[in-house]
Amino acid sequence: MLLRFFTLLFMLLLNQQLFAAAKPIPKAPEIAASSYILMDFKSGKILAEKTPDKRVEPASITKLMTAYLVDKALEAGDISLTDEVTISEKAWRMKGSKMFVEVGKKVSVEKLIEGMIIQSGNDATVALAEHVAGTEKAFAEYMNHQAKLLGMNNTQFKNSTGWPHKDHFSTARDIAILSQAIIRDYPESYRLYSVKEYTFNEIRQFNRNRLLWRDSSVDGLKTGHTEAAGYCLASSAEKDNMRLISVVLGTKSDKARTRNSQTLLNYGFRFYESNRLYQAKEALKTSKVWYGEQDQVSLGVQQDVFVTIARGRYKELDASVEIDPKISAPVALGQELGRLVVKLDGVVIVAEPLVAMQAINDGGLVKKAIDSIKILFE
Repeated sequence: MLLRFFTLLFMLLLNQQLFAAAKPIPKAPEIAASSYILMDFKSGKILAEKTPDKRVEPASITKLMTAYLVDKALEAGDISLTDEVTISEKAWRMKGSKMFVEVGKKVSVEKLIEGMIIQSGNDATVALAEHVAGTEKAFAEYMNHQAKLLGMNNTQFKNSTGWPHKDHFSTARDIAILSQAIIRDYPESYRLYSVKEYTFNEIRQFNRNRLLWRDSSVDGLKTGHTEAAGYCLASSAEKDNMRLISVVLGTKSDKARTRNSQTLLNYGFRFYESNRLYQAKEALKTSKVWYGEQDQVSLGVQQDVFVTIARGRYKELDASVEIDPKISAPVALGQELGRLVVKLDGVVIVAEPLVAMQAINDGGLVKKAIDSIKILFE
């Protein structure tokens, strides 16, 4: 009788575990916005979306691209943080949100960046654009070129600030791609997006991203608002080694964009997890090489491989490698020689090329003759 009791108890616990493992992820929340997207930063997986490729006015979220190009100019040595920028009349006359720089005065690039990112100053943004490219019009051409390089296929910029223009547009997906690039390429500069306030000319202003006060895991990025665009917010948060990017466009109020962005981020963190499966340039497998100076070549992936899956399902992943059946020298460094495949429930969720971790030179006539004989016996 006691044995039967423990058997039934074991079966009950087992059934509960199976049920828990099979529990489906709830449908993504639907929020009141013209378009939105929720993306895992590391894997790029989309966790929630609504018309993510709909072209809309991005308003001041445009300044993310201006900031990205300013960082590129700093990286290239074209400008420096200590450069003193003379404020033009055009920059000084800009309407909307302002840093309150004065025409003809000199302001450092470092201070202008702070005014652009923290205070969303249109005047500071135009001053930076003019300093990098000479004119704001020329800078807009740089912006469009960079958008193409990043794969922002539904974006066109006409100015550096997001000031309304009928031919100035972007999408939730493209803004998420840009946000990902900012965090990935300039992590030191990204820290500025979490600063809550900034004082310039004895005028204290606060970062308009209210999520910075509501959620300690949020550390960026940028708000935007015009009458046509509505209230918009591109945000990012990091928790438990997982970073999410949310872009919410076209809500009816500041509170709505904040609340809706929080809803998306909470959903992503609650039901998903992000894991690095393999590290870039780490040998995952070795394979036979014929006719070469060496008989073996190490194979790996060129970039870190991340996967975003439902929480608790990491151990269910099924990884395998497919390697070319006959690899012959010469082999170039980085040459694709196979494929890494990761499945979940029989569905491929990752497929990455396996490449040579080192070059293998031709072994010469003697080595070729020896290997030709070996191949006959194999």
